[in-house]
Amino acid sequence: HINRQDPEGTEEYAMTVIVYSTPRCPQCNATKRQLDRMGVPYRQIDVTVDTEASAMLRAAGYRQAPVVMAGDRVWTGYRPDLLRTLAERHDEESHAASHMAAAVAA
Repeated sequence: HINRQDPEGTEEYAMTVIVYSTPRCPQCNATKRQLDRMGVPYRQIDVTVDTEASAMLRAAGYRQAPVVMAGDRVWTGYRPDLLRTLAERHDEESHAASHMAAAVAA
């Protein structure tokens, strides 16, 4: 499932954000709501359905949801501080990409 910012999973975005979550998980829902509000595209993977993802996370030592992977950063749980940093990075990359597109078009 891709969030509403990128329903087809096609948006060009330098940093891939993946939220590994479980159903009825308040911290997962809070994380996804904040990403949606901030306009940060992400891919959601339900680890109760994707057994490969679940096994990979367990093998890496993760025991709580959500697990958020964003570029070289990985964390578990609802972390508003890290989500804000992620949004700032997304805004900077979006701004740089729009300037590059304008330069190419000129």
